[in-house]
Amino acid sequence: MIPLTADSLGTVQQLLSHVRQTVAPAHRAAIDSLPEPLRHIAGYHAGWWSSSGEPETSGGKTLRPALVLASASAVGGAPMSAVREAVAVELVHDFSLLHDDIMDGDATRRHRPAAWTLFGIGAAMLTGDAMQALACDLLAGHTGIKVLTTTLTRLYTGQSADLDFERRMDVSLAECMAMPAGKTGALLACACELGALAGGADSQRCALLAEFGMHLGLSFQFADDVLGIWGDPAVTGKPVYSDLARRKKSLPVVAALTSGTRFSNELTELYRRPHVSDNDNLAHLAALIDAAGGREFALHEADRQLRDALACLEAAAPSPVAAADAVALTYLITRRDH
Repeated sequence: MIPLTADSLGTVQQLLSHVRQTVAPAHRAAIDSLPEPLRHIAGYHAGWWSSSGEPETSGGKTLRPALVLASASAVGGAPMSAVREAVAVELVHDFSLLHDDIMDGDATRRHRPAAWTLFGIGAAMLTGDAMQALACDLLAGHTGIKVLTTTLTRLYTGQSADLDFERRMDVSLAECMAMPAGKTGALLACACELGALAGGADSQRCALLAEFGMHLGLSFQFADDVLGIWGDPAVTGKPVYSDLARRKKSLPVVAALTSGTRFSNELTELYRRPHVSDNDNLAHLAALIDAAGGREFALHEADRQLRDALACLEAAAPSPVAAADAVALTYLITRRDH
């Protein structure tokens, strides 16, 4: 198995800087093609300017575009061959975040006010729709378009399940572990598969890299579920216990609810009650989840998915340099506390 070490972190910052320089012009051009005010909202969401239009630099890490380019390189292609695909994936990612913030009622994104809180729900939703259309336009007529549209359908299905879970108390552990495959896992799998396609890979290597992305996405999501309860707001950009305040059925919660322990009964009773924002009550919920084994289970699953991801990457037989880049990205994606 390709090793994953703390030394990987030193490689990734240089890699991400190169990715931003490579992808940014095409990404900007795509956003600039939108009519106002959609362009302004999209640029704000991307972190390029403030709500009043003043230049800012508070965007995301461009991890998904980096995975696209790294996957192209892993199969022997030139990273520049996958810039179009990288932009399409980033547009879909930002479209999903715009909509997720509205559906989840999240008022902050990347330590700034979420777009819908400044520009309105309708305008933010339409901006997300426009970004999705841009992504499809970029790949129209190319082999990756089917991968992208299939991923979009999986995203809709996964988000629908996530919303449904909030209304149910009978969510099974199997359902909870499968749902992120339609959201986080699907988009990272898409990024890796599109990169491999652009790099000229055969179907077997494309499938292996897509599986690498899927496992990587699940590892990220299960670790993120832990952060959603116990994470430092300075890392997550969200209030402490934010998932509990919304009664999210994340993996630690469902693992605890279905544990059959004495703690799960009390947790079930409390979780049926209306949402609360009192940190003392939320801290008690978090303690019950921990005592019932929910945190330990989620972290174990995150580690298992990470091992599976690295095994798939190794099976795809990337060059040593490409493997180092992919491992560096893997480290950053799955170790958000750094």
